[in-house]
Amino acid sequence: MATPRVSVLLPVRDGAETLPEALGSLLSQTLRDLEVVAVDDGSRDGTAAILGGAAAKDPRVRIVATGGRGLVAALNLGLAESRGTFVARMDADDVSHPERLAEQVALLDARPDVGVASCLVRIVREGGVAPGFKAYERWLNSCVTPEEIAREIFVESPVPHPTALMRREELVALGGYRDPPWAEDYDLWLRYHVAGRAMAKVPLVLLDWRDHDGRLSRVDPRYRRDRFVDAKAHYLVRGPLAGRPEALVWGAGPIGKRLARGLRREGVAVPAFVDVDPRKVGRKAPGGAAVVDPDALARFRGTPLLVAVGVRGARALIRGALAARGWTEGSDFWCAA
Repeated sequence: MATPRVSVLLPVRDGAETLPEALGSLLSQTLRDLEVVAVDDGSRDGTAAILGGAAAKDPRVRIVATGGRGLVAALNLGLAESRGTFVARMDADDVSHPERLAEQVALLDARPDVGVASCLVRIVREGGVAPGFKAYERWLNSCVTPEEIAREIFVESPVPHPTALMRREELVALGGYRDPPWAEDYDLWLRYHVAGRAMAKVPLVLLDWRDHDGRLSRVDPRYRRDRFVDAKAHYLVRGPLAGRPEALVWGAGPIGKRLARGLRREGVAVPAFVDVDPRKVGRKAPGGAAVVDPDALARFRGTPLLVAVGVRGARALIRGALAARGWTEGSDFWCAA
């Protein structure tokens, strides 16, 4: 099988408990023309034996090992070993529904303008999913079309990494996986976005995404909220703010101030913060920027505005307030929280 249709990158470290179910879900896909590139990243449990047994039974399982160099090294090694036209991602604690890859391949075949095909997810957790994560699941599953995903790309990562299917040549051309100070998957989606490549989802739940306390996004500092804000500043300056010397920030709280610091590091000045808190309006924020109320926005017409308020429900209210003032999302303002 020299050129399978899909190569699935499956990095794993000490995943013996959930790996059999994950492998089974991939090997029972309705799309049979695939290979699973399983990258053992220094496992010390029964992972190697499970992978070896699976490879002995099904030649579509190919095993490579890193010696324990970390996720990004594992992903890039797996990418280098992949032979498929498309590269899919999944983690060893997740489960793909049988038609997942077939549906995603069909999406990319039909949409040459789309670089990343994803799907809806069901978050699962032993003992039940917390309300906050259920809200996150609803938000993820509301971002389906390229337009919806592009609108939300600087809010949070709208594409769960284990759901992604990409064109291998394009992924390689974009530099593969990098190891920045923030999450490697969000970095990749922002690179796709800045490069002008669309992302879209099959509007079906096709992956069970497992949440647990040991998940990398819960224990690795690169997944902290402040690191995500730094990533946003880095790519906003290379995307919507390219060539723009300054930008306003709506939100003089911790998220807005962190974003402003990131923008300044990237060479973009922040002349003012917008806020509705009367205790902040009229004062100077760190860096010397004035804090003004929304009525002052007319003075700054033509200066791009970034919305950086993390309070639940605030984003929708601010979007409405800006639309009422004639500001257009995607050209006059962008949401970044």
